[in-house]
Amino acid sequence: MCWTCGADFLSPEGRNSGPKGHRARAKRGRHTQNLCACTPAIRYRKPSMISDTPLLTRLALHLPSRRTRLKVLHWGILPFFLWFMFADLDALRRMGPGWFQLHSINGLIFVTLALIWTGGHLRRGLASRPGPKLPPSARAIHPILHKALIWGLFLVALTGFGLGLTSAVLLRAGGVLPIAPPLNLPEAHTIVSWIHVYQFYALALIVGVHAAFHIWRHLRLRDNALRIMAPRALHRFL
Repeated sequence: MCWTCGADFLSPEGRNSGPKGHRARAKRGRHTQNLCACTPAIRYRKPSMISDTPLLTRLALHLPSRRTRLKVLHWGILPFFLWFMFADLDALRRMGPGWFQLHSINGLIFVTLALIWTGGHLRRGLASRPGPKLPPSARAIHPILHKALIWGLFLVALTGFGLGLTSAVLLRAGGVLPIAPPLNLPEAHTIVSWIHVYQFYALALIVGVHAAFHIWRHLRLRDNALRIMAPRALHRFL
């Protein structure tokens, strides 16, 4: 039924309205249609998408696309990862409490971004698919590399929780958020600390292989792989 005048699409006046009629447009599966002779062509949206959906769902319709959000997440987490790769806790303590507080705040932001990325992957899977120019072996490697990166970030966050859980004192991320109730397990704390450090080294290896894989695609296969996640301002240099 037309939302404007109430004409039935299956009735003669509804079926024959518009230049080609509703039925012809429905067969083509377009997102635009003449609702009736009384209305111009407008973008089609189901009534439920406009009036019957919750407020949060309607707000989500106006958010940037998933790929845009992943670009922000991808490049937003990188500086924090580099910070933890090269930050020396002993040196930060000698530099003063402000620097150690900054380290703790960076940890809170890093873990938050890692959990957002993991949650998005669990909810919707990988956003990227192997490109048509990839050979079969590279097609098999493609999802493994991306999943290893996502789960590597999650495991780093998990062992960070383990550090708080096995600590003798209550640790607070960013000086505000309690990480976990301290159980005072010194031996377990030593083991978790060792795992946490080498997890970062393993994650750095995954990041390096991930970057090399996409650079190889971009230069060797010329499939513009770097443009997928690079900011638009850099596209003219790629």
